[in-house]
Amino acid sequence: MNNLVIDLTHGGVKIAISLAKKGKNVLAYDIYKTLNSIDEEMLEIYDVQLIELEDLSDFKGNMNVIYPIHMPLTFDEIESHNSNLNYTFQTHHEIIKELLSGWGNDMAKVEITGVKGKTSSVFMLKEILLDKNPLILSSLGALLYENGKKYILKRDISITPANIKETVDLAYKIANPICQIADGSVKSENLRKYNSAIFESSLGVSGIGDVGVLLNIAEDYPIAKGRSSASKAKKQVFRCDTVVCEKEAYDAYYSDVKHNKVNTFSLNDETANLYLNFADYTLNETELDITYHDIKTINGNVLDGQFRLKTFAPGKHNVSNVLGVILTALSLEIDEDSIIEGINRYKGIPGRTNKKLIENSIIIEEINPGINTKAIKESIEMIRDLDDYYIAVGGDYGITCEEIDEQQVSEYLDGLSCKIILTGDVGYSISQKMAKKVNVIKDYNDIYDIAIDNNKNLLFIYRSDYRKLSQR
Repeated sequence: MNNLVIDLTHGGVKIAISLAKKGKNVLAYDIYKTLNSIDEEMLEIYDVQLIELEDLSDFKGNMNVIYPIHMPLTFDEIESHNSNLNYTFQTHHEIIKELLSGWGNDMAKVEITGVKGKTSSVFMLKEILLDKNPLILSSLGALLYENGKKYILKRDISITPANIKETVDLAYKIANPICQIADGSVKSENLRKYNSAIFESSLGVSGIGDVGVLLNIAEDYPIAKGRSSASKAKKQVFRCDTVVCEKEAYDAYYSDVKHNKVNTFSLNDETANLYLNFADYTLNETELDITYHDIKTINGNVLDGQFRLKTFAPGKHNVSNVLGVILTALSLEIDEDSIIEGINRYKGIPGRTNKKLIENSIIIEEINPGINTKAIKESIEMIRDLDDYYIAVGGDYGITCEEIDEQQVSEYLDGLSCKIILTGDVGYSISQKMAKKVNVIKDYNDIYDIAIDNNKNLLFIYRSDYRKLSQR
């Protein structure tokens, strides 16, 4: 059988080489024409043949097409190049599960997807699983935590399915087992001492997780040239043995799915398996009271209970992520004390949602490529005394599929009494729609200095790729 891997931009090179190493006959189609010379050389080394779809006419027999879930082609368009072939189709997610068959049977594995909150949830769960030395793939990199220390396996790595395999391979790597530690030192012995794994995934999950987590469908944006959607792609979460899903997303998109172990969470729906009784919101620390019932665990047990905890969660969208993480931990049968301790230890992520003190100013950063109108309002509404804060809003466009309703945001900001500062393309565009005059700052770094010099706290809401702002 021939295996045709489509899309070498989003992990296809890794998939093609992995299949070739198993003795498979592999073809590859560079649909976006982004293949670099190094990857092309690697494909050649492993006898992976680069083809165009027109070349399918040269083949006979069976053709297994391995494609990304967001592929802009239809199956018919592929088959039209040779209707005599016997085609089968697998997603990148499905082939990764196949390639990793049998891996990690003795450890807890979690896959996390959703439209928003994925990275934050990964690192909240990391705090709970810290004593299990988690291996992590996230938009912040491939990481391994061993005895509380962070080891960077790879910094710039996307959250495509293929990079689950890449992360596992990096952790097992023997040929060059030197890995930089976050403090700049190195560790030279082999890094294979992890006892859990957490994988962030953008469009669905591979199904290798003991628990698959769907945080939300905040926007059901189109993919694959409008032929599919975020909700359809993320339906793959139900390939995991146990599923944790936001109740509202489950009711809206997946209530007809047949699955034996689905646990739901909600901010206000008491029919969910885990729900919020009340929350005392502040920017610094939010106290939560939670009830859970009929939670189906990975070991076949059923859990009920109630507890309180405190954590850094400045907004309802943050609290929803917390609930999803708690339900995931309970599904793994992590005890309540470990959950409370881990969630309390979480203080945000540098370059994402986090809190820090600079001189006498409290700086709350809400930096995310998916920041939208609702998130802006929820973050600001956590401020108890607006006079103590400067509020800065801005960012970049073209980051994700979701955009900001500038008219709604401008009207909302017009109604606030505190000092407003706008920055970036997003900030400038909003300023043009506001009735009152506000400061528009070209360099976002200057906003910190303005707040500190005036002895004010700062809520900085910025829509951007975290990599651009995480180094401050």
